[in-house]
Amino acid sequence: MRYKVNLQKTEEGYSICVPGLPGCWSQGKTEAEALENIKDAIQSYVETVDELTQGKETRFVEVANA
Repeated sequence: MRYKVNLQKTEEGYSICVPGLPGCWSQGKTEAEALENIKDAIQSYVETVDELTQGKETRFVEVANA
């Protein structure tokens, strides 16, 4: 799965967030490190959403890329 991320250069390195996943962000000393770190953050975010929605009635929808 692919997610769009936003990078921002900071005094400490790079801050990175996922606009499609509110509150999902990470950082790193280098751009490459930040990109690796956000992968773990996304994985944890998705796992948490799965746990919070367990037992609830859910559906899946398919959305075409624009």
